[in-house]
Amino acid sequence: MRAALWFLALFGTAVAIALFAGNNQGTVTLFWPPYRMDLSLNLVLVLLGLAFFLLYVALRSLAILFAIPKHARRWRVQHQEQAVHMALVDALSHFIAGRFIRAKKAAQTVLTQERLMAGGGETLQYSGRLRALAHLLAAESAQVLQDKTQRESHFRQSLEQLAHRDGQEAREGLQLRAARWALEDRDPEAALAWLNELPQGAARRTVALRLRLKAARLAGQTRQALETARLLAKHGAFSELAALRILRGLALELVAAARDPQQVRTVWLELDEAEQLMPDVAAAACARLVRLGGDGECALSWLLPVWEIMSREPAALTDEQRIGVVRAFDAAFCAASGAQQASWLTRIEQAHLARPADAVLQYLAGMACMRRQLWGKAQQLLQQALPRLQNAALERSAWAALAELAERREEPGAATQAWKRAGQIGADLGAV
Repeated sequence: MRAALWFLALFGTAVAIALFAGNNQGTVTLFWPPYRMDLSLNLVLVLLGLAFFLLYVALRSLAILFAIPKHARRWRVQHQEQAVHMALVDALSHFIAGRFIRAKKAAQTVLTQERLMAGGGETLQYSGRLRALAHLLAAESAQVLQDKTQRESHFRQSLEQLAHRDGQEAREGLQLRAARWALEDRDPEAALAWLNELPQGAARRTVALRLRLKAARLAGQTRQALETARLLAKHGAFSELAALRILRGLALELVAAARDPQQVRTVWLELDEAEQLMPDVAAAACARLVRLGGDGECALSWLLPVWEIMSREPAALTDEQRIGVVRAFDAAFCAASGAQQASWLTRIEQAHLARPADAVLQYLAGMACMRRQLWGKAQQLLQQALPRLQNAALERSAWAALAELAERREEPGAATQAWKRAGQIGADLGAV
């Protein structure tokens, strides 16, 4: 359609020119004394058109002629820039392929080519970042090759290239790389120092938080590691199961590091509610508090939410977790007051009556009765639970309790037999 319109316009223009020029009787007279020249108007118009065309061609030719040096300079710059880019691509390709010596040489070629361009008066707008990236590739290659002197040299030069404001993003990347190198060198303090220099926004990025978590764990700073792991879990950096395992492990490390009851209480208050509801953490905190001479009633209050979950949803805890909670209960029950023991004994008996086939609950009920000096009931419950106990530690504890009960009844034969069984199980545990 457009071509048809162009043809119509062209034909119309030709018709108009033909009508104008065909019957044009106008003349142009030129006087140059003593001469006179008469020219037709059509000829004058044609001559003017030709003069304009010749002037335009001459001016364009001159412009092209004078632009040749500029085009030559532009071609030379493009050629040099292409060579720099090719060297940078080679450096990246060699680094990814694991050819670190070649990668370092290619990075040096990038720097040489860029230096030649600068010496010829040609400066790229991104030359600072280009040099910084080349130095970083050389430093990365030197790090893999265990050449720390070269690594530090290239790293310092890379930082110098990014001293300006427009290189802030790349500078943050360099700081993250320096933190990673420090971790590879098993120097967590240096890694944390680099991470602390990051701006607030960059320090909360997932990659920075991951490095901080590793550095804090390597440095033994469990509190900081736990806070960082919480942020990573909040940002979705881990799967739900992985986040649960990491948080649980760090919380257990924090509890195990406590050296007195007050420290255990401080650690417990620092934990989140979700962490306090973890059976492993609650059992470890309770056992640690009692072992250090803390208040048994406080320990039992920590275990109460876990106990309610275990009583309401037995499948929510694994067998290992249930055994850990039961052993923690036994330790805290011994350290509690008489009123607390009576209250908890009622809860334990109710849970046992709700699930009489549960050997672990029956064992706990028997141990609680023993602590309350209900000797006959304790012996009955423990003897019924023993054949069904699947945990060697609980079985050993049950035989030891039966031995104590036999000694109270003044039955040395039964006590000796029970102590012997407890010793055999303990020896098996020690061998394992």
